[in-house]
Amino acid sequence: MTHTVEAKNLEAKNLEAKNLEVKDLEVKTMNMETQSALPPEETERLGGEIVAALKTVFDPEIPADIYELGLIYKVDIKDDRTVDVMMTLTTPNCPAAGELPTMVENAVASVPGVGVVNVNLVWEPAWSPDRMTDEARLVLNMW
Repeated sequence: MTHTVEAKNLEAKNLEAKNLEVKDLEVKTMNMETQSALPPEETERLGGEIVAALKTVFDPEIPADIYELGLIYKVDIKDDRTVDVMMTLTTPNCPAAGELPTMVENAVASVPGVGVVNVNLVWEPAWSPDRMTDEARLVLNMW
């Protein structure tokens, strides 16, 4: 069984596309039953600490962290504590393309209790500024 931590801004965008409110997602998530070797408290702790670790990673050319930029699409926490991260970059020609995935891997691996970390760089769906949170927009003055 895996536990998925979706990027909150991606979830909100999907909900907006379906004309649902964020509270609808919260209700569905709270009513989900899963069987796992990890206790729910541990899964929640790992998810929160992984997101906090991701927020410490910055593209060297952009003064906003990669999580708030919407570059993290999905984080899967498996029962054996392996963590799979699906992420993208702002562009395939990003000068930090060689270093950002390693920075993400190191940040997630620094969370106590995390096992092997796999970072998968994807190009679909393509990143767009719509994926940024309001916090990133504020930092980048993109209102």
